Amino acid sequence: MVRDGWVMVIPLAALAAVSVVIGYLAPGAVWIILAAVFGGLALFVAFFFRDPARQVPPGDGLVISGGDGKVVTVEEIEHDPFIGGPATQISVFLSIVDVHVNRIPISGVVRLRRRIEGEFKLAFKDEASGDNAQLVLGIEGEKGRVLIKQIVGFVARRIVCNVNEGDEVRIGDRFGLIRFGSRIDVIVPAGAEIRVKNGDRVRGGETILGVLK
Repeated sequence: MVRDGWVMVIPLAALAAVSVVIGYLAPGAVWIILAAVFGGLALFVAFFFRDPARQVPPGDGLVISGGDGKVVTVEEIEHDPFIGGPATQISVFLSIVDVHVNRIPISGVVRLRRRIEGEFKLAFKDEASGDNAQLVLGIEGEKGRVLIKQIVGFVARRIVCNVNEGDEVRIGDRFGLIRFGSRIDVIVPAGAEIRVKNGDRVRGGETILGVLK
């Protein structure tokens, strides 16, 4: 489980334990209910912030998914300023039951890190990519540039990103997360071989989204 999860789980578990003790010393239905509520919340938070190990696939020029979820968009972009030309956008919706640890899509150097204020529309809708608050990372690798966007949703309101401009990053590295339910957009240069389609389920750090040529 990631550190952000422990910050929430420990107080909830402590409240559940206190409720159990008080309920034992002074029996009452209210303490049983409180213990169940706090205990249930602690279990849910631990589940949400789980951080399973992932095996990055071998290969040259691979672009892997930045998060777990369902592919909701694969579309061409006429021009992306960071990519420097036409590009393809692959959008993944992370539901509240998916793993929310975000991972680096390619090895390289972070050339862009920008936080953009915006709205909090439902993350699975196409307009979320342009309208919602987000954090954009641009990575320059040996075979080209790739953008990854952490995008908030209707419920998700907090983006965590642990890398900065100038940092060297490796494919599959953990770099952040979004609370609770969100969207990850990965933008690759036109001409990249796309390996996924709408409706596919992907796993962060493992599923190949495309191959840079």
